[in-house]
Amino acid sequence: MTVGVVLALAATATVLLARAGDEAAGPGPAGRDRIAYGAGAGADERARPSAYPRIGAGSFVLAVEDSPVRGLDGPITRYRVAVEQGTGQDPDVFAADVDAVLADQRSWIGSGELRVQRIVEAGAADFTIYLATPLTSEEMCAEGGLSTEGYTSCRLPGKVIINLARWLEAVPDYGAPLEVYRAYVINHEVGHEFGEGHEACPAPGRPAPVMQQQTYGLEGCVANAWPFLDGHRYAGDLLR
Repeated sequence: MTVGVVLALAATATVLLARAGDEAAGPGPAGRDRIAYGAGAGADERARPSAYPRIGAGSFVLAVEDSPVRGLDGPITRYRVAVEQGTGQDPDVFAADVDAVLADQRSWIGSGELRVQRIVEAGAADFTIYLATPLTSEEMCAEGGLSTEGYTSCRLPGKVIINLARWLEAVPDYGAPLEVYRAYVINHEVGHEFGEGHEACPAPGRPAPVMQQQTYGLEGCVANAWPFLDGHRYAGDLLR
């Protein structure tokens, strides 16, 4: 790729993805995503000083260049990665972290029935993964009827929105390294994009299903970032 092409891609990538309506926000299957997250979850965080910006520019920079196709078989789901300007985060570094999670055989490709690829072209992408500051993510999620109080991440049709605070700090009492929480939040929100609903902790001491709302507590389970464990789909009872 020539320097001129790279510069052109970088210039066109800085666009108002969030507020210009990059994807239409709306209810997910059977309205599953139109839920209100825990009341007051973000109040303490708003009240204390933070090591990250609570609001950015509202515009996003896309990670450039396509990744290889990951997975053994099945249709290819294509995604883009974008980082809000003003977060201090490198889009390509965030994209590499996302790629590593979704390319892991413990992630959704472990079913052997789907493949994933990160791309740049908007028209060919099935969804976009955004890294956004707490207030911007709250605003974006609210467009689809979700109340996150600037605390949680969320998914809307075509949009996976990762809260910068959770990406940098995880949550109190998670009991696992930050890298585990990061893999969890990517797999959880992308799981919603793949049609998965919330699940319950199966029993105290067991791994938490990746579709459990681990951000709000483990309910006796142990932190777990992956939908496939030992080559098998690991899940809890579906919450209605």
